[in-house]
Amino acid sequence: MDIALRPVHGSDLPVFFRQFNDPESLRMAAFTPEDPADRDRFDAKWAHIRSSPEIVARTVLVDGDVVGSVSVYGEAGEREVTYWIDRAHWGRGIATAALRALLTEVTERPLYARAAADNAGSLRVLRACGFEVTGKARGYAAGRGEETDELVLSLEG
Repeated sequence: MDIALRPVHGSDLPVFFRQFNDPESLRMAAFTPEDPADRDRFDAKWAHIRSSPEIVARTVLVDGDVVGSVSVYGEAGEREVTYWIDRAHWGRGIATAALRALLTEVTERPLYARAAADNAGSLRVLRACGFEVTGKARGYAAGRGEETDELVLSLEG
């Protein structure tokens, strides 16, 4: 299995949109847009991501196929990682490999991440990449339609 990152292409966006609208993935991610099916909002968000010099966004490829995305965004000192892998590819080490590759490209620290407290898969990815739990929060999770516990993680030095 060949896992690679590359800059996001416009042709990736329909694939991302489909991936971001999988009901099980939305529930697991929890903290998602209120209406993930709003294509105009999705397109506007990705236009901003692709044009912002502060955001490092990459498409995740497996054997040449688009399977997700991984990014770093935010203000200096508060930058956060995020990733999304198509559910059909969960449990294969792709998110861990993609995040590790991004962390070699983006060397600034600290970096932060957030995950629903019960999202064992995402927590496993983050811990495998050196992130440690540094805080807890609770907030409304649109992907679940309810208040949800969240863990805040950080990667130092």
